[in-house]
Order: sequence, then C-alpha cells, then structure tokens
Amino acid sequence: MMPTRVPLPAMDAEERRLRCELTDFYHLIDFLGWTEMIFNHISVRLPGPEHHYLVNPFGLNYEEITPESLLKVEVDGRLVEPSEYPANPAGFALHGAIHESRPDVACVAHTHSTAVSAVAMKRGGFDHNNFYAAQFYGRVGYHDFEGITLYADERARMLQSLGDKHVLVLRNHGIAVCERDIPCAFMLLWTVQRAAEIQCQAGALGGEDVQLSEAVKQRCRDVATDLGSGIAVARLVFDAAVRRMRQRS
Repeated sequence: MMPTRVPLPAMDAEERRLRCELTDFYHLIDFLGWTEMIFNHISVRLPGPEHHYLVNPFGLNYEEITPESLLKVEVDGRLVEPSEYPANPAGFALHGAIHESRPDVACVAHTHSTAVSAVAMKRGGFDHNNFYAAQFYGRVGYHDFEGITLYADERARMLQSLGDKHVLVLRNHGIAVCERDIPCAFMLLWTVQRAAEIQCQAGALGGEDVQLSEAVKQRCRDVATDLGSGIAVARLVFDAAVRRMRQRS
C-alpha cells in the first residue's frame, strides 16, 4: 500500500530535519540497489533522554517511505505515536539495543547486500587488504548467527559482540553499521559495501593478494575516522549522493 501523504504532526525542527534526512537515506539504499524487498532497517535516534528513534514502517518499499510514514518508537519497539503502519519486530532487538546503550551512535543501518552477506559467510570476515576495507580496520565486531533477530535475550550478546566498534558483521547474515549521524552512517555503509565487493572480486581471481601491513591499515583507519575532516567529508558525500539520485529519478 502506498503511503498516504498527510501533514507531519507538530514537532520541533530537529525531528523534522531527521525525518527528511532519514527518508533520503532509505531512498539512496534503493537507488544504489542495496534493498532486500521490504526488509532490513535504518534508524536514527531522536534527541532527548527517552531514546526514541525513527525507523521504517513494515510493508513499504524503501522508495515509498516518506518523512510522514516513518515510525517513532521506543527502544523495545512500542509505538510512541499512532500510525497506520505496523513495525517489523525483527529490527528492534538490534536497533533498540544500540540506541539505548551507545550514546555515541545516532544512526544504525542494517543491510543484506550480496557482497556483504558473502563476506559474512567467511570465517575470516573482512581481510582489510583493499583500499576501502583498510579504512575501517579495527572497527569491526563479529556476532555469531542465532537465527532471525527477534528475541530480546540476544540483545546483550549483540552488544557485547559490537563493543565500541562501528561495524557489526552478523555472521551468515549481513552487516549493521552505526555512526554519530546519518551522513557518517551512509559513508561508512558505502565504504563497507565497496570493501565487500572488491574482496569478493579479488577472491574470484587467481593469484595471491598483496597484504597490507598493520601500520598501513592503522594509518588508513585513522585518516578515515579523523574527527575534524570525517564529519565534513561524510556530509559532502551524502549530499552529493542525494543530488545524483534526484537528478536521475
């Protein structure tokens, strides 16, 4: 069912901005071909002590999502405001746990693209020997597959697997990335996606891969996560991607 265009409820300017920016993020995932039908989730925490966050309504394609249709939920998935759309309980165990427990994280994105799911199948995970993977060296946690993520008792184990990292490889499943804001989460997801694609392609070729040294990988990671330039670059990348999407729509 296509979403009904209704006026946004009364809200502050920051929530309105986040709703619009999160909608762009969903549309970008569709534009880039990383969707998984109506499944997976991107969420953003709203300001305030309640840990409320915005997430997609269950049943809409990503290109159908609007700022008005996004759900506002509590960390356990209960709706804060009424909606004509249901929520997908599979998203709450992961997203709610991170939003409640990681004050440094505002945006969480979970995908099942072919490349990242293939890397998640490999015992070694990301090898960090290509240009993109070196940029998130040391920022990856791994969580063993326990089935479809529906149950509250897995929350603590997922948080333990993530620790203070910003990429969580859900083994035999997919990935989740978490960052301080929407542009940074988008840029990290794009970087992880590119790393996975290249690792899969390199693995299909004969010959030995060139291994990067620990020092080089650490240097790449430090430059990519520099607090001074990282936020500004992520904003430039996100805005450019949105412009390209709109120009080609």
